[in-house]
Amino acid sequence: MIESSQTEEPRMVSPKEKTLDQVLSGNILRPKKLEDYIGQKLIKKHLSVSISSARIREESLEHVLLYGPPGLGKTTLSNIIASELWSQLRSTSGPAIEKQADLVSILSNLEEWDVLFIDEIHRLRPQVEEILYTAMEDFEIDIMVWSGTWAQSVKLQLKPFCLIGATTRLSSISSPLRDRFWNVLKLDFYDPSDIEKIIKNNCKLLELDIPDGTLHVVASKSRWTPRIANRLLKIVRDYKTIGEDVGNEQILQSIFKEIWIDALGLDYLDRKYLETIQTKFAWGPVGLNTLASAIWEEEATLEDVVEPYLLQIGFIERTPRGRKVTESAVQHLHKYN
Repeated sequence: MIESSQTEEPRMVSPKEKTLDQVLSGNILRPKKLEDYIGQKLIKKHLSVSISSARIREESLEHVLLYGPPGLGKTTLSNIIASELWSQLRSTSGPAIEKQADLVSILSNLEEWDVLFIDEIHRLRPQVEEILYTAMEDFEIDIMVWSGTWAQSVKLQLKPFCLIGATTRLSSISSPLRDRFWNVLKLDFYDPSDIEKIIKNNCKLLELDIPDGTLHVVASKSRWTPRIANRLLKIVRDYKTIGEDVGNEQILQSIFKEIWIDALGLDYLDRKYLETIQTKFAWGPVGLNTLASAIWEEEATLEDVVEPYLLQIGFIERTPRGRKVTESAVQHLHKYN
């Protein structure tokens, strides 16, 4: 329960919230409908059925938890879900909600069938997270008003809503919170063919005329991640805008070389990660904490951003004693040094 008094006001968090229209207008590359979303076929099918059922029943959609590496479309899917439900999207993040009163303020201002999106939900503080338990199950929260001998508990009834949580660390979410999500969906890396479709569609949105061969190269360096593919596409657009012939493969490869992107999409940090294990720690194993210190990077950055792709392409192994580079990783480093 949350305590409230006459002297303590909840911290204003409404500026951190955004409506669906505000979010979608800020990124023209994001699809607006589920049918326009490319990839993640099983998730699309499941959400299509769940959303259709909720609309027929005229009830809020059961709460959704989206997890997976960064850049795979968790925020985009939350926008689409709200759009398909004809609902308003209220967006915030775990670190932004510092006190119980902050979350109560957000929840009490939700309209019926609104969608509340909490990014990085694994970073909610435990005392804040507890407010969500009854809110998600019974659409109500307990508030302690006044203090001392005047203290009393009051139930605040909430309007039915759908909570969408997004995280890159499913294991960091407590069991009581995780169990209250009826839809727990994992987003995985995309097929290269899907990445090419995404950037072809985005070329139309950006009014770009880029050869298919160039798009294929961009897709091959995207690490099977739409966010990275879009970032690389915009880099190519910028070079094309200043007059570079991005249809020339030699010029295109030199552009990516200048920004430290190699044939497999590895960037400076990826290569530094692999080279550090190879040269300083004799191929490993080395603990994550030691490795992070040697590279001068946060452990969370290595674990959430760098390692998922390197594991996927077989360049590293996670062992009980630490991280190791594989023979294929060493061969790749020699080839592109």
